[in-house]
Order: sequence, then structure tokens, then C-alpha cells
Amino acid sequence: MTGSLAAPPNLLPAEARAVDGAWKAWIDGAWRDGAGRLEVTDPADGSTVAHVAVAGSEQVDEAVAAAVRAFESGPWPRTSPQSRASALLRLADGLRRHGEELAVLDSRCNGMLLREAVAMARRCAASVEYSAGLPQRAYGQTIPVSPRYVDFTMREPVGVCALILPWNGPLIQAVWKMAPAIALGNTVVIKPSELTPLSALVLARIVDEAGVPPGVVNVVCGAGDVGAALVAHPGVDKIAFTGSTATGKRIMAAAADRIARVTLELGGKSPTVFFDDVDPAEAVAGAVTALMRNCGQTCIAGSRILVQRRLYEEFVERAVAAVGTLRVGRSSDERTQIGPIVSAAQLAKVQGYVRSATVAGAQVHGAQRLDHDPFAAGTFMAPGLITGADHQLPVSREEIFGPVGVVLPFDDEDEAVAIANDTSYGLAAGIWTTDGKRALRVARRIRAGTVWVNTYGWNFTEAPMGGFKQSGLGRENGDSAIAHYTEVKNVVLDTRADQPLDQFGLLR
Repeated sequence: MTGSLAAPPNLLPAEARAVDGAWKAWIDGAWRDGAGRLEVTDPADGSTVAHVAVAGSEQVDEAVAAAVRAFESGPWPRTSPQSRASALLRLADGLRRHGEELAVLDSRCNGMLLREAVAMARRCAASVEYSAGLPQRAYGQTIPVSPRYVDFTMREPVGVCALILPWNGPLIQAVWKMAPAIALGNTVVIKPSELTPLSALVLARIVDEAGVPPGVVNVVCGAGDVGAALVAHPGVDKIAFTGSTATGKRIMAAAADRIARVTLELGGKSPTVFFDDVDPAEAVAGAVTALMRNCGQTCIAGSRILVQRRLYEEFVERAVAAVGTLRVGRSSDERTQIGPIVSAAQLAKVQGYVRSATVAGAQVHGAQRLDHDPFAAGTFMAPGLITGADHQLPVSREEIFGPVGVVLPFDDEDEAVAIANDTSYGLAAGIWTTDGKRALRVARRIRAGTVWVNTYGWNFTEAPMGGFKQSGLGRENGDSAIAHYTEVKNVVLDTRADQPLDQFGLLR
């Protein structure tokens, strides 16, 4: 691994920087300055990584207008599926060439372990390659109707798509949305999180180098007001958002005004269910892995750990000991297992959940802010577990998004399912058992978009990802993207030349 966190890699041309060094926006195939500046900081020490141009209303309008022109009169939607596929394959090659450098940017901005960011960048290239095949699989149908008519469907791109990204997986979230969207002939405006905007800007350059025409991909940066301006923009036909359920609800409400298409990948409070026939050591390893990946800052984090009562005490003892051995440190250190939380605001939110659990009488094991050297300048927190909490407490019901989970006992299969489903979310779940029949029974009963059995967290490019209930609408990845980034058009042909349509006798 050659990446270093000493400074952001120089992946942009000179014209991509403003006079003061700030990274510009990418609009209509050119680098454009913005209405202000946004500081991007390293959560490990608070140091400045870069300054980025913030889009004002003018830049948002320009980006959407560029995407509209590229869709309505540009060559991209009318390019053959094979030509678009070829461009995406060139894009995948570019991601492979610059994968480690992109990983450094994401790791520096959000604290993700560098080795995990590198692995994620490699997955991005594979995801783009998969998306390159979507246009050839965007099949229509021939509908059996009266012999006089031929009735068939075709899929056409939706139009201009606003892609609003989270901070916890900036590059891969951009790719999961952008690659299928443009592969199917759409044009996009990407709005990355204000905490992690850099990899999206570099991605824009790689897209350009792959031969994608100007205006097809645009990137504007800023906070929630920029995202809100995109969502409300009349030129936007489709919105794809990953983030909190609260923000997703506001996006749905705004999109409803003009019936804009929406896909949402929102929050989760995912249960991991451990039956008492599993090996205790394997159970603990699975639970810790499901919860602590990326410092617990994933939408699928297994933050509700349900353990059958006969196994519960041994599990808690082993799990508390295991979590206590996890090494906290800088993301660039190969020995680090838990990096910093993304921001001071997010750290404060996590601390608030821990305090509320303590006040309610639960036992907190670990989960303290690390404010001594070498952690004092950053947003580091010791990972922890909470026991003795009722499953109605906020720590058991709300998304914490940090390295803290709650361990809850259950007596039998029915109670496990009841607790697992007692949530407004339904994104993911895990089941550990050696009983294959029980695994299938419980997987069918848990209301979640993805259920893993004796493993956790594997999201394959080929498979759909999304949630039930308030965890979202629609699916990302797999061929599900075809339905979300295309419209179905029905075409009916009359094959009878001797009986023209004349219901009102106009041809007599």
C-alpha cells in the first residue's frame, strides 16, 4: 500500500484549483469556482485537508442546466449501449489506476481505515464494470394482445438525476449511483457530503478522461442547503439519496411536489441474532465484526446484538473482553482497528446516547471519549457495549452511528424475531445458528432488505441492497438499478392496413 495520509494526493489539474488553492466544482466539462469556501478536515487531528468551492444557487442552476442539455440534445442518451459500456470500462480502468490515491482522500476525510478504503476503491472498479453491462440487459417485452396489434415495451432513461451522497462511504456511494445512472443513458449532478467531497471531484476527472461527454456528470459541493436546492430544482427528474431517515423524509416531501422519482437508502438499527447452538468464540467475532466495521459508522452496522439467554452471560463476558482489545488509532496505521469518528458533532451524538443509557440504569462497557495524547486533537472514542438496557431505550431503537452496540437477551425463536422486528427500520439483519432449517425460518420472518446467515456485511455488486420500512425505497446494485434509472414506454402498432382507425366516420 503506497498511500500516505501526510497530504492529499495531487489528482487534479492546475485549472481545477482556484487562486486560493480551493478545489473547484465540475460543471459541464469544466472546473468552476463557487460562491464560498468549505474547509475539509481530518478527524484524526483536526488539520485542514483542503478547501472546496461551495456551490451557490448560480452553480446549482448551471450544473442542472448542463445535465438537462446533455440529456435533451447531447449525444450520450442516444449513444449505443455498447459505446456507453465501453466508456464505463475505461472508467473502471481509471479507478483501478487511481484507487489507492482515492482511498487516501476518503480515509483522510472521514477516518476510515486506509486498508478498508483501498479495498472499497477496488470494489468501485468492479461495480463500474458490472454497470457497464446494464444497458445490454435493459430489456423490453412483447405483450400478447389481439393479432391486429403489436404491443411492446422499451426502457428509456429517466433524465437528470441528482445523486446526494453520505460521508461514510463517499467513493463507493458515488459509484453505486452514478455508474448505473449514466450507463442507462441518464445525466447526473452529484452532491457529495460536505465532510467528504474530494473523491467525488477526482471521480469527475476520471469520468472525463474515460470519454464521457461534458454535462453528463457534474459535481457541486456544499452542505444541506445545496442538496435541498437540487432536490427542489425543476430540472431534476430523479433523486437518489443515501443518508439519515429524517433527511430522506424531507426529500420525499419535496419531491412529491412535482412527482420526481426517488430512491432512498436510509438508516438502520440492524439486529444480529445469536442462537445458543453456535460456538461462543465465533459468535463474538461475528458480532464485533458486524458492529465495529468503519468505527460503527455504517448503515448496516449490527448494533442490536440479540443473544439466546443460555449463551448470554458467556457471550457478554467474551464480547466485552474482545472489544476492550480493539486498537484505536490513526487510520493510516496498519495496526489500527478503530479509527476516529467522522466529526466532533457525530462524536457528541454518540456520547449523548451513551449518557442516556447510563441514566436509564444500563451498564456501559468502554465507549468513553479518548481525550489524552495521542488522541486529544481528534475525535476518537473507545469502542463499547451496553448491557442491561431495555429494548425500548433510545440506544436499542435509534441509529447511533458509532462504535457502540447494545446486547439484549432472548429466550426462544419467536421472541428473537419479535425483538428483531420491533423497529421502524428494516435494512439488514444477521443470524448465527448451526440449524439450517431454523436459519431459513428466521430469515423469512425478519423484515429486512438483506439477511446474512453465519456471516455479515457482504454487499455484492451483483445483488440488490436496500431496506424495508423506514430504511428506504428501492434498491441499489444488481439489475434492480435498471428499474430505478429507466422509464417503461409502451408502444402499440396497428398492423391492419385495410381498416384504418375511424371511430367518428371521418373517412366516409
